Amino acid sequence: MNKPSPMTILCEQTPVVILAGGKGTRLMPYTTALPKPLMPIGEYPILDILLKQLATQGFRKITLAVGHLAGLIQAYFKDGHDWGLEIEYAYETSPLGTAGPIAKLPRYERAMLVLNGDLLTSLDFARIVRFHYENTAVATIGTKRRTETVHFGVVEKQPNGQIVEYREKPNLDYLVSMGIYVFSPVVREYIPRAQKFDFPELVKRLLANDKRVLAYETEAYWMDIGRPDDYEQANLDFPNMQKLLLKPHVESAAVGARV
Repeated sequence: MNKPSPMTILCEQTPVVILAGGKGTRLMPYTTALPKPLMPIGEYPILDILLKQLATQGFRKITLAVGHLAGLIQAYFKDGHDWGLEIEYAYETSPLGTAGPIAKLPRYERAMLVLNGDLLTSLDFARIVRFHYENTAVATIGTKRRTETVHFGVVEKQPNGQIVEYREKPNLDYLVSMGIYVFSPVVREYIPRAQKFDFPELVKRLLANDKRVLAYETEAYWMDIGRPDDYEQANLDFPNMQKLLLKPHVESAAVGARV
């Protein structure tokens, strides 16, 4: 019998939390009757794709933090057996924001991988978990560089009104959060219980306490389907991306992994 690789062990031991409780207000009226994690990308609900990727990469223990239309999500995924996963559910009786649900979860001894339930990405999640451990981070945020065009002439001026620069439809280049995080157990101490609390507030609180918060930058494909334009683009991309997004996991990525 082959000995499991360090990366395989890392994935099996890493708890995964998927945030699937939002109302998806930007995608209404579709999300009035269908929770955003069940919105279809090609022939699959987007959360179905994400769970298939996690299972293929070797993750096993998944907690779905659910709220809006939770019954539909549980009816579809059940206990995760059909995906080769062990799925549990954490229910929100009132909105807790993006970070708030973490405070209600069991206390894990290892760092947890936290994912938004509406993202489409080719990222190998084990790589960001390994990066987190290798760099002794308290929190790691998956990031991707994006370029956006401002569809106006942008003016910079002095206080007296003198224009010092004029740029016609400039491109802005910046790093954005992918909705992919790795949190060490100590992070729970900075999340208030039973109240709405979002990730920007959590990151600011960690930084204010001099905690090591790192950005993991990737060139992997990534799309957040929260906006109608991005949802449409994800569906346009998927036929050409399907083999990449749902490809069998390659163990060679585990070579040299350290936990």
